[in-house]
Amino acid sequence: MHTDTTPTRRAVSIDEAAQMLGIGRSAAYLAARRGDIPVLRIGRRLVVPIAALDRMLAGAGPIDGPRSAA
Repeated sequence: MHTDTTPTRRAVSIDEAAQMLGIGRSAAYLAARRGDIPVLRIGRRLVVPIAALDRMLAGAGPIDGPRSAA
């Protein structure tokens, strides 16, 4: 019997987070700098905790678009 002992990843790179969010790499790094994407700094590397990203997305409500004058 073979069991998989590979640990489940709990964080992803900024590039991977960008792909998950459907945004570009530059936009993801800018969002991370602004604090829009939750990041942890480990040495010189930035990683995005998946749980924090999920919480951020779960709390995102609809964005009100421009309203037309009636």
